[in-house]
Amino acid sequence: MVEPNFFPRGGELTLRQVATLAQVDLPDGIDPEKIIANAGPLETAGPDDVAYMNNPGYVDILANTKAGVCIVSPRFSARVPQTTIAIVTPDPYRVYASILAYMYPTAVRPSSVFDATGISPGSFVHPTARLEQGVIVDPGAVIGPHAEVGAGTVIGAHSVIGAHVRIGRDCSIGAQVSILNAFVGNRVVILPGARIGQDGFGFAMGRNGHLKVPQIGRVIIQDDVDIGANTTIDRGASRDTVIGEGTKIDNLVQIGHNVSIGRHCVIVAQVGIAGSSTLDDFVVIGGQGGVSGHRHIGAGAMIAGGSHAADDIPAGEKWGGTPAKPMKAWIRELRELKKLAASHAVSSKTTSQSDEE
Repeated sequence: MVEPNFFPRGGELTLRQVATLAQVDLPDGIDPEKIIANAGPLETAGPDDVAYMNNPGYVDILANTKAGVCIVSPRFSARVPQTTIAIVTPDPYRVYASILAYMYPTAVRPSSVFDATGISPGSFVHPTARLEQGVIVDPGAVIGPHAEVGAGTVIGAHSVIGAHVRIGRDCSIGAQVSILNAFVGNRVVILPGARIGQDGFGFAMGRNGHLKVPQIGRVIIQDDVDIGANTTIDRGASRDTVIGEGTKIDNLVQIGHNVSIGRHCVIVAQVGIAGSSTLDDFVVIGGQGGVSGHRHIGAGAMIAGGSHAADDIPAGEKWGGTPAKPMKAWIRELRELKKLAASHAVSSKTTSQSDEE
């Protein structure tokens, strides 16, 4: 259930607007000015609510939904009840996301926790910092010397923006974020607790102790990047750590120094990417996956959750396992191991019965 105190409703949404977002025509006989009151899951949505469905596991729930409107893919449209208006589209989840963004705009990106406008009392902005008109700074935030922040950007409570850092326009920096030695593009969202631009892990190891290697690179974050809570992105050692345009990074991800991530990659929670690795555009890494140092992951490659890439991965391939290998080879190995384990179990049982006799 949507809590209005947490997520206040934006503008009204009509069926005509829903159809426009889905780029489809409404069925005949439907009132295009009907107001959509809320959004919700299939099992709890009511006659004035909108839901979506694109998963075969929910077919039975779809058949019994009370939702007034359902955004649904063509293969499930026949299961929509007669009491529910079906908006049929090839990509229902994306359309539903657009509807939610329209209905609840404050849920799209973190806003001021203090409901502040302008620079709040109790924040600390260095006299040489440059903030464009419309920047919001929450209490306790610190903005260092010669930092620059673009119009429409929100700096959350107790966040630290280091000296000479540049942040673009319409960004949202959550509470207790630190950004050092970094340039950040426009419309970037960084959730609470993220650490950007701190030391990379570099030591010249030796028997008499380990000598710290100064990390003198930067972090470059391009436009429209999302960075999850408590994620860390180390600055480069000698060259920059780069996060490409449109890339989405989940919570609790560790990105090492000198890593270069391309455009529109997806990196799920608890992934670790070791230093100097390169991910080309549209790479996907599942949760708790990993990439060893100095590896190259080609464009469009996918690494399964819990898998660890110790070798380069060619573009467009799907790999899994530890160490990761092409998906078909990994699945074949798992099947053979299963057969071997079953055979061993039968053999052990037969031996045990023979011993008893």
